[in-house]
Amino acid sequence: MRLGINLGYWGAGMDGDNLAVAQEADRLGYDVCWAAEAYGSDAPTVLAWVAAKTERIDVGSAIMQIPARQPAMTAMTAATLDSLTGGRFRLGLGVSGPQVSEGWYGVKFDKPLARTREYVEIVRKAMTRERLSYDGEHWTLPLPGGPGKPIKLTVHPEREHIPLYIAAIGPKNLEQTGEIADGALLIFPSAAHLEETALRHLRAGREKAGLTMDGFDVCPTVPLALGDDVDALADVFRPYTALYVGGMGSRKQNFYNQLARRMGYEKEAAEIQDKYLAGDKAGAAAAVPQSLIDQTALLGSVERIAERMTAYAEAGVTTLTLAPAGFTLDERLAALRAGVEAAERAGLA
Repeated sequence: MRLGINLGYWGAGMDGDNLAVAQEADRLGYDVCWAAEAYGSDAPTVLAWVAAKTERIDVGSAIMQIPARQPAMTAMTAATLDSLTGGRFRLGLGVSGPQVSEGWYGVKFDKPLARTREYVEIVRKAMTRERLSYDGEHWTLPLPGGPGKPIKLTVHPEREHIPLYIAAIGPKNLEQTGEIADGALLIFPSAAHLEETALRHLRAGREKAGLTMDGFDVCPTVPLALGDDVDALADVFRPYTALYVGGMGSRKQNFYNQLARRMGYEKEAAEIQDKYLAGDKAGAAAAVPQSLIDQTALLGSVERIAERMTAYAEAGVTTLTLAPAGFTLDERLAALRAGVEAAERAGLA
């Protein structure tokens, strides 16, 4: 099992620290460094900056927003980053959610599975550097009846095939991801529930495409916090978990809330959402079960973290992406080093 890191969003006041974390991860031998985007910092700019300041580590978008860019633009960006980094780029995509897609990008959140499939097909076709034409439900290239003509990408990426990941949570999205992508970006993963909540759906998609799970990258992101008091460490992540389970999306369309329910926290997920949507964020955070946080994060001593890493590896994770927590740079770097030490103790690195 490989290790990665996730820097999250740029511009949150820790930019210098984030670069130091990425550089230390590069030195320690982490496999990939991911950066996110939603409606603040954009991922490609951050990844270009990180790649320019590191030597070996891959850089990946987790995620580049599908509603933010035309698919041909994404292919251009991926080819450029792969060329600039000497083949160190990984393309992670996601459709986001209704609030961001419609509220920020002005793109209707309808038929997300069909849109994702067409988007991936166009990106892959453009990356082959053949002349681009496509006739789909959501995109038609070139536009009919006009002066447009099929043209091809002029940039030569470092590799013919850039690894393509999709952020997936729901069963149908997971199945399609297994069918059309090279990897899945997961969030709030529980080793104990990974088979039922993710892997069986990914496997079904792979089988539909005539493929196995061999070579497919199962890549969840987990927070990591080092310390002796597991309960206190879990409290640090209560607002974060409450935000996603309670407030990330509407009452009817909150994929994280639905995931928590599938993990057996149906009553608790409903309470968290009720309180969060009513404006009681503190109450929502207090309603998050300690066990939910502990199952979906790496908390405690190096020995305890090693045990949990083993469980993730045995469950089928191939790249475990860490989000090292800490209030200072030194604490985050210590968590980063603890991740490597724990992996070594578990015989995973």
